[in-house]
Amino acid sequence: MTEWIVGFIEEYGYAAVALLMLAENVFPPVPSELIMPFAGFAASGGELNPWLVAIAGTAGSVAGALFWYAIGRWVGQERFTGFVERHGRWLTLSVADVTKAQKWFDAHGHAAVFFGRLLPAVRTLISVPAGIGGMSMGRFLLWSAAGSLVWSGALTYVGFQLGNRYEAAAGLIDWISKGILSGIVVWYLWRVVRGRRQ
Repeated sequence: MTEWIVGFIEEYGYAAVALLMLAENVFPPVPSELIMPFAGFAASGGELNPWLVAIAGTAGSVAGALFWYAIGRWVGQERFTGFVERHGRWLTLSVADVTKAQKWFDAHGHAAVFFGRLLPAVRTLISVPAGIGGMSMGRFLLWSAAGSLVWSGALTYVGFQLGNRYEAAAGLIDWISKGILSGIVVWYLWRVVRGRRQ
């Protein structure tokens, strides 16, 4: 998996970073904690500009967030809750998750969007209550982009600073990435099974 991500980024550059981050935000097949440091590592070799890597990651992340924001605006609270009741287990969402995110958004508004973009478990979900709550698209894009830029920039910096040491640690990182992906699969299956039982 590690080699595939690095190879994809090396071949397609900024577009690959943006596409991977978009996919991670719509349905996380590969976490940003792997994507952006790898992109930062590629930048440390001079193949990419670290600032543009962070911007590409932010663009992909915001595009994915916009997808969920649009769904929130389009379906509204009642229809979305009904959808989660019927199909939420496949998205690993429960009505309680949606209610918590909505309450957090109602209490904190734009701060919820900004800080939500920094939290792995909340990053995607916070876009839905922002859409349902009627937050203007301009404000949503502003705060979502700000939070995403901080997150993407920090992860890019980590990969960039590791530089040549990244290759020495590649074997360990590959095992860690496999562990993370295995954990995601197990977590997803557990949520699906638990959702079915409920």
